[in-house]
Amino acid sequence: MDPKAIESLVREVLRNVNQASAAGSGSALTAQDYPLQEKRPALIKSRTGKGLDELTLEGVKKGEITFEDLRIHPDTLEYQAEIAEAAGRPSLAQNFRRAKELTAVPDEEILSIYNSLRPFRSSKQELLGYADRLEKTYNATTCAQLIREAAEVYEKRDMLA
Repeated sequence: MDPKAIESLVREVLRNVNQASAAGSGSALTAQDYPLQEKRPALIKSRTGKGLDELTLEGVKKGEITFEDLRIHPDTLEYQAEIAEAAGRPSLAQNFRRAKELTAVPDEEILSIYNSLRPFRSSKQELLGYADRLEKTYNATTCAQLIREAAEVYEKRDMLA
């Protein structure tokens, strides 16, 4: 693949992932701030603090950009939530806040939780165990509450293992 095409692709992925990152904005964002990569690109940061303009194919080639540099910053998700709320989309805002909490959880654990939430895969106790671990280990209280609610619904619908 052409290096320019790869760089363009990487930039597009980052724009989509970090669309509403406003770390350090100092005030709540509004729907007019969307999309940030066009309206306020200086606010977009990676999880490691690199700006969007620092994430280049040349940096990848030189080993200056790592996978961790391409991960979303938790603040980005919070600012996306602010924009969603300002646009009258509270459910989307809540989803962004749950995603923000999950940035602290290792990928392997997220996949395990995901699989456990499929119907007939886990007992109620197993689901509650995941919820407790999310809350106590990662301070992911919103995600923990969602899993507790799922455990209750699965129990009522006889969808537990």
